[in-house]
Amino acid sequence: MDAVSVLIQDKPVVIFSRSSCCMSHSIESLLRGFGANPTVYEIDRMPNGQQVERALMQLGFRQSLPAVFIGQQLVGNERKVISLHVQNQLVPLLIQAGAIWI
Repeated sequence: MDAVSVLIQDKPVVIFSRSSCCMSHSIESLLRGFGANPTVYEIDRMPNGQQVERALMQLGFRQSLPAVFIGQQLVGNERKVISLHVQNQLVPLLIQAGAIWI
């Protein structure tokens, strides 16, 4: 398995970010506000951070971090997560992934 697959396996919500990224912290707060408990990986603090970043690019993620996975699927960056929220699609996605229960 590649570096990203191993890290997202069996986790309903995963955020890949950098420790200094304020948008990553905002997305984490948004998700926690719904009751989700995202796993956050700060790639600048990981020994294999460059490998993880390359693996994200191989998955097609060419945007700035954060990279958000819900239900082991790449959702996108903060803009995509906020867009899903505005369209009332974020909560159903979190429920489907088993990240929250309502």
